[in-house]
Amino acid sequence: MQILPRCFFKLLEFLVVILMVAMVAMVFGNVFLRYAFNSGITISDEMSRYCFIWLTYIGAMIAMREGGHLGVDTLVKHLTRSGKKVCLFLSESLMLYCNGLFMLGTWKMHDLQVTNVSPVAGLSMIWVFGIGYVVSLVMGMMNIRVLYRLLSGRITEAELIQVVEAEGLADVEKSLQTAKA
Repeated sequence: MQILPRCFFKLLEFLVVILMVAMVAMVFGNVFLRYAFNSGITISDEMSRYCFIWLTYIGAMIAMREGGHLGVDTLVKHLTRSGKKVCLFLSESLMLYCNGLFMLGTWKMHDLQVTNVSPVAGLSMIWVFGIGYVVSLVMGMMNIRVLYRLLSGRITEAELIQVVEAEGLADVEKSLQTAKA
């Protein structure tokens, strides 16, 4: 059962690489053409912008899965287990609510985005902003999974704090703890 999500996120990581390479190629190619030949590819400006939008949202999904989003655990790590559970419940519930709002907003703008066409590529804008459906659904499912594990008592102590420490920060904290002792 875990193989499907793992493959899905590997595909997302691959898409991030493809989008980044495409952005670099289009922007660098356009700069070179403008500098060397005083011309350019008009569509590359628009398509690189769209790649950036998708790259941002796909990266947000990957970061959420890996716990890579910014967070502050200063208070939470000093709470009791039940306090950590309450904070995690509130955090995941609020994120689920925001994902619901994101889905609703994308749904309400759907008809407008389908008929709105990009000026250069002639692409329906739903292909650009429709990523909202995917992001809100995937992130919402991640929120529901954490809430289910929390409410069913299957969550571990380490999972109660959803912040991943920066590299080296744990070493600094250990050094400070050793110095105090």
